[in-house]
This record gives sequence, structure tokens and C-alpha cells, in this order.
Amino acid sequence: MTTTMWEVRAAEGCFDDLVGWLRAVLPDARQTDVYASADERLVVIATGEEPLRLPEPPADLVRRAPHQWGFRRIEL
Repeated sequence: MTTTMWEVRAAEGCFDDLVGWLRAVLPDARQTDVYASADERLVVIATGEEPLRLPEPPADLVRRAPHQWGFRRIEL
């Protein structure tokens, strides 16, 4: 299993449109949690057999390109 963390910040006034875009492109067949921050960032944490691969969001909806990291679970 792989866990992917994907983060992006919405362009000013575009938060709702970015949420709509994300809702349209997120795959259904994996465990996915989406979080929003007060400064209009979205964070997706998705777990599945393969890393999450999202298309680039429309440039006019974001302040910068998204960041993405892959994680694997470890036992402590």
C-alpha cells in the first residue's frame, strides 16, 4: 500500500472552483481524505496499491503548481 499526500493552494477567489475540479478528477476506487485550511489550501491524502496520480489543475485556479509526496507505512 502507498499513501500519497498532494497539496495545492487556490488562487485568490478560486477556492470553490478548485474544490469542484478536484471532486471531478479524484478516482473513486481508493481511500481518500481531503482537507482544507483557512488559507485556501487543499490537501489530499490517498491510500491505494499505486501512488495517486492527479492531472495538473488549471493554472488559473492555483497560486503555484501542486506538491506531492509518497509515503509507506512503517511499524513502530
